[in-house]
Amino acid sequence: ACKVNYRYAQGIISGRYVSMEQRVYEISAYAKQSEEKALKTVIRSTDSTSLSVWVMKPGQAVRDHVHHKGEDVWICLQGTGVFHPAEDEKVPVSAGKIVVTPKGVCHGMVNTGEEDFIFVSVCPQLSDYEALPV
Repeated sequence: ACKVNYRYAQGIISGRYVSMEQRVYEISAYAKQSEEKALKTVIRSTDSTSLSVWVMKPGQAVRDHVHHKGEDVWICLQGTGVFHPAEDEKVPVSAGKIVVTPKGVCHGMVNTGEEDFIFVSVCPQLSDYEALPV
């Protein structure tokens, strides 16, 4: 167990200043939906990492894209869909699955189920996203 003298009121841990920014998030507070398209809501973004929640209505898709600076990790929370790890390749995914895409590799998905597909994405900073031609 971590044995540290926490003094949150002063923002001090073992003599070092620690930011008191939020570190625990309630996903349902960020999971928004759109009838028109899959909706990504950014929960947290830093100079190195972006944390988002996606909600996809049945039939909606996350366009094929790539991240050049790091991998994209998807934690599937609800629903069923088809992940596209490469052109013309399809892999079924569902709640409880974790999808890891290495940096520089194309990926996307479509909700093939009858309920919303919800997943959390942890990837490089937002500016590293490159949508691929349809």
